[in-house]
Amino acid sequence: MNFKNDIKISPSILSADYASLKTDIEKVKNGGADMLHVDVMDGHFVPNISIGPPVVKSIRKATDMFLDCHLMISNPYDYIDAFAKSGADLIAFHVESNSDVKETIEKIKKAGIAPALVIKPATEAEAVFPYLKDIAMVLVMTVEPGFGGQSFMTDMLSKITAIREKANEINPNLMIQVDGGIVPETAKLCVEAGADVLVSGSYIFGATDIKKAIDSLR
Repeated sequence: MNFKNDIKISPSILSADYASLKTDIEKVKNGGADMLHVDVMDGHFVPNISIGPPVVKSIRKATDMFLDCHLMISNPYDYIDAFAKSGADLIAFHVESNSDVKETIEKIKKAGIAPALVIKPATEAEAVFPYLKDIAMVLVMTVEPGFGGQSFMTDMLSKITAIREKANEINPNLMIQVDGGIVPETAKLCVEAGADVLVSGSYIFGATDIKKAIDSLR
């Protein structure tokens, strides 16, 4: 994974217009986004339902952007191969899911793609420490997963710092992603805390000038 900027921007398609998804993807690509955040929700692990592998496959056909797939599902292990075959470049799954964390990481690696872990706001940073050497990224949720447009939780900043400090000892190349309420003001706080990948949905897709919105986050 070679990205052109120290701070990576990953627009969340949860806030895109699904009737014009290809057009919206092209807009964020042309605006300088580094990757595309694909929110997968099963209506069980989180209360909302979004998309599955067939949509990811269609997105893969529509763009060559790096697909950063966030599985908010109860049993991610069972769906790794389906999302890998659909074109995901990275699969992030929750430590709070029902799947065995180590086994799921290994299955993602065997599929030839990058593994990542996600933690909800109530989960301590230490939950990911045993796995840092084996993954490419940790996603720290700065809102409760499942819905867009929520307010940023500032008390998550210390969690980002704790993970960054531990990663510097174990896996200095680890990326730390944040998702939830990311606008220029909160982006700055997250980067100062140690994050380097910013997910933003409504702020980017709702902007009249998408390139300006992306630049303002970076």
